[in-house]
Amino acid sequence: MTLPSAPDTAAVHHELRGGVLVVTIDHAPVNAINAAVRRGLIDAIDAADANPSARAVLIVGAGRGFIAGADIREFGKPAIPPSLPDVCNRIEACGKPVIAAIHGAALGGGLEVALASHYRIAVEGAKLGLPEVQLGLLPGAGGTQRSARLIGAQAALSLMLSGRHVGAREALRLGLVDRVGQSDDVFNEGLAYAHELIATQAAPRRTKNARGLADEAASVAAIAAARAETQKKSRGLLSPLKIVDCVEAALNLPFDEGLRFERERFLECRESPQRAGLVHAFFAERETQKSPETRDAKAREIRAVGVVGGGTMGAGIAVALLDAGLAVTMIERDDASLERGRAHVEKVYDALIAKERITPETKTRALQRLNGATHYDALADADLVIEAVFEDMAVKQAVFAELDRVCKPGAVLATNTSYLDIDEIAASISRPQDVLGLHFFSPANIMKLLEVVVPKRVAADVVATGFELAKKLRKVAVRAGVCDGFIGNRMLAVYRAAADHLMEDGASPYQIDAAVRDFGFPMGPYQVIDLAGGDIGWAARKRRAATRDPNARYVRIGDELCERGWFGQKSGRGYYRYESGARSGKPDAEVEAIIDAERACAGVTPRTFRDDEIVRRYMAAMINEGANIVHEGIAQRPLDVDATLVHGFGFPRHRGGPMHYADSIGLANVLDDIRAFAKEDPLFWRASPLIVDLVARGENFASLNRSS
Repeated sequence: MTLPSAPDTAAVHHELRGGVLVVTIDHAPVNAINAAVRRGLIDAIDAADANPSARAVLIVGAGRGFIAGADIREFGKPAIPPSLPDVCNRIEACGKPVIAAIHGAALGGGLEVALASHYRIAVEGAKLGLPEVQLGLLPGAGGTQRSARLIGAQAALSLMLSGRHVGAREALRLGLVDRVGQSDDVFNEGLAYAHELIATQAAPRRTKNARGLADEAASVAAIAAARAETQKKSRGLLSPLKIVDCVEAALNLPFDEGLRFERERFLECRESPQRAGLVHAFFAERETQKSPETRDAKAREIRAVGVVGGGTMGAGIAVALLDAGLAVTMIERDDASLERGRAHVEKVYDALIAKERITPETKTRALQRLNGATHYDALADADLVIEAVFEDMAVKQAVFAELDRVCKPGAVLATNTSYLDIDEIAASISRPQDVLGLHFFSPANIMKLLEVVVPKRVAADVVATGFELAKKLRKVAVRAGVCDGFIGNRMLAVYRAAADHLMEDGASPYQIDAAVRDFGFPMGPYQVIDLAGGDIGWAARKRRAATRDPNARYVRIGDELCERGWFGQKSGRGYYRYESGARSGKPDAEVEAIIDAERACAGVTPRTFRDDEIVRRYMAAMINEGANIVHEGIAQRPLDVDATLVHGFGFPRHRGGPMHYADSIGLANVLDDIRAFAKEDPLFWRASPLIVDLVARGENFASLNRSS
């Protein structure tokens, strides 16, 4: 693919080539739209209208894509004219046919520029989308109005509400583009299309006049269905319903009025705390990929991977690796266990086939890369081995002794432990420099979080390998230090303890769950316990019993349920009762009776809590422990805590994460809450030194993110 080279350093340049004014966006690395690009596009269209020799305009991107969206370096800064709506309106008003030639990414504002053009051609490998909803926004440069008119209400709503990308062929089927090029040479494909339009004397064809909404009844039905689905799935979110409102405006209002309506809704979203939270989460995801070890060290090559253990977690890890195109050898203790492990893997793929997310052929190709063995010698050529066996130090050390014996020099030896001391595991073998924690979250093939846990003696290139693996698996990697529970599970233990205290003090588990869901979590803490299995937390509590502070408050309600064999969904009873294997439970009067009895044993007189009081305690415990984790260096920055809770524990993304949320409500207010709660339980509610210090200095967690 050859594109005209820039005669200068302008972000947009143009030149006349045989009657076609070729406008090239040249703003490395992804042609993101900034003030210079916006001004350059308007100047180019003005030049086309002023030049009688220019009979058509071709807009094309230099480098690897068309336009990848807004320049994130302008986020949060004062707007510099011209605005993108002005740019798009100027493109659409051009008196000469304007063709957008799309390769690579045409996302957000990039697709809005293409929609404002009169004709569109894409080449294979192009990605088109309007993903603004993922940042708490909506397409604000005419995207809601033009997309609905071009491809109809149902398709436009599906595209915008999901934020998904579509390829060139799907874009053609939808009507987003007029043709798909015969080659990947976007410049020559676009130029040929422009000359064809000139030869046929094609006139400008403005998207605002497209007839995608002509079937009014179908459009009304699509909008109503999208509104109902959005209210159900995007509860509490602002921008999704605003997108539906804008498409409805496209149906009911003239184009110019629709643009004004869209802009008003866009500005509402832009000023919303949800947008700030989602933008923070967006940046946090990218910043977590940076760690001290990855700056200079080069990752080791990973082609073949071993997974020790074929249970639910091991199978999920195997699927994640297979989906990344890696060869996987699964190790189990005997043939029967190995067969169950393979069956677990097949079950995951069969479920995806049933949901039409993959084809049977995809499953077949993946399973061709899966081998199994009952002896560790099969791992002799593995570049990486991930241990996923029972959470017991002796068991894990026995596995690592075998890996130490059979694995080749330089192989990365990783443990998926959730809580155990990885330094102790590493010290038990002859090559501690090769030992790393790779803590997946269940289901491992779906959950995006991967804690890369860094022991004291690990080599920097091993850590870099962990981050590179996360990239291959399309996971969000967060660097964590070694401690009981690392970042996520350590915080989980504390905020669940806060929930237990609330329960013993008078709130029902059902009220607590409802309050937490209303805050934005997909599930409350007791629903999560029932889903994961109450016996898991019970085992952890028993393991910690010997080292627990005898003065610390301990709530026995969960233990009482487990002693009855009530482990949650898998046993039919937990905090909730599950009828006939149902996945959603109902409140259980017997559980409430057990809670009453435990309150009496503990000498607690129950009191009433409002939902907002529940959330304040729940969040204060979470934030305080997150601050301790940063203070101790277990997490590098507050944003690493945020990414962990968002991607591993269901923290509502639109609130940015617990540390960002603390900043949004005022860190001094959080400290006031902690100190007020400490009057009841000074041991549990000890304010983190980091919070105390930041409040005293008039700073917040964001200041630590900026200084990192």
